[in-house]
Amino acid sequence: MSTVLPEGLRDWLNAHAPALNDGSANDEALLPALASAGLFAIGVPESFGGAGGRTGDAVDAIAAVAEHSLAAAFVFWGHRAFIEYLLASPNAALRERRLPALLNGTQAGATGLSNAMKFLCGIESLQIEAVREGEGWRLDGKLPWVTNLRKSGFVFAAAVSSRDGEPPLIVALDHDRPGVSRTADLDLIAMRGSNTAALVIDDVRIDADDVIAGDARDWLPRVRPAFLALQCGMSIGIARAALSAAQARCSSARATLQDALDAVGDGLARQVVALHDGLAAGRFVADPAALFRLRIALADTVQRAVQLELQASGGRAYLVDPLFGFARRLQESAFVPVITPSVTQLEGELLKRAQQTARAA
Repeated sequence: MSTVLPEGLRDWLNAHAPALNDGSANDEALLPALASAGLFAIGVPESFGGAGGRTGDAVDAIAAVAEHSLAAAFVFWGHRAFIEYLLASPNAALRERRLPALLNGTQAGATGLSNAMKFLCGIESLQIEAVREGEGWRLDGKLPWVTNLRKSGFVFAAAVSSRDGEPPLIVALDHDRPGVSRTADLDLIAMRGSNTAALVIDDVRIDADDVIAGDARDWLPRVRPAFLALQCGMSIGIARAALSAAQARCSSARATLQDALDAVGDGLARQVVALHDGLAAGRFVADPAALFRLRIALADTVQRAVQLELQASGGRAYLVDPLFGFARRLQESAFVPVITPSVTQLEGELLKRAQQTARAA
C-alpha cells in the first residue's frame, strides 16, 4: 500500500525540502509540482475528472510526499481535504465550478475546518458567525490557523454558526471576496513554506452558491474519516523516512537497535493496514473512536521512529547538515502531535466517550 512518486518529483522534493521547511523556498512552485505529477487526482472519481481509486489511495500519496518533505505533505493534505469536501458536497454546481482548477493546481484549496472538527467534538465553538440577509448571509469571524493560503490566490472552506437558529453551514470563500483578508504567515518553527496564516472574515456576503453543506452537524461526521485519514498520511510518511534512515545508519556498533527498528516498522505496517481497512469498509463514520486511536498510535510511532534515527545516527545527527535530514525530521515530528485535532484533544475525546459509556452502563 504505497504510492511511487515520479523520479522528477522525488528529486524536486529532496532538493527543496530544507527550504520548504525554513521558508526560503519559492512556495508558489510547490502546488504546480504536485499537480504535474497527477497527485491531486488520486482517489477522485473519473467522472469528476480524477484518476479514480479511493480515499485510501490519496492517503498513500500524501505519505509518499511526507517521506521527502512534511511541509509539502502538509500543503498536499490541506488541498486534498478541500477536494474531498467538494466530492462530499450536495452542491453539484459548486463542485463542477471549483474542481478543475483544484485538480490541475492552478487554484489552491485550504481546509479551514480544524475549528469545525473541534466543534464537532465539543472542544470549542465555531469562530465565524452568520446573519441571514435575504436569500444569503453576512459572515464575521476569524480562523487563526489555515494552511495552503497561497499568496497568488486560494479558496478555503469554513464552518459558520447562525445567530438565527439555523443549522451551521460549511461554505467556500475566495481570497479576494470583499471582507476576506489574510494575515502574514505565522511564525512557525518549521514547515514555514506551507503558506500557513490566519484569516479575518469581516462582513462577508455569501449566498447559496457558496454553500458546501447546509447542515454541518450532519455533514461533518461523514467527511471526518477522510479529513483524519489524509492527515494520518503525513505521520505514515515521516515515520517511514525516519525508519529508513535509521536502518541505513544502523552500523554493527548499533546492531542492538535492530529489534526495536523491526518492532516499530511492524507496528507501523499494522497501523497502515488498519487505516486502509477502516476507510474501505466505511467503519470510521460509525466508530470515529477507532480512527482517533489510530491517529494517536501513528503520532507515537513517529516519535519512536525519529528517536531510533537519532540513536542510529549518533553524534552526526547533532551537527548542522541540511542534507543529512535528521534536524528537519526532528522539527517536523514535533508538529505531528499538535495538528488539529491534536493528540491531547483526541485523548480527551476518547476519555469523555469512555466516561459516557461507563455512566450509561
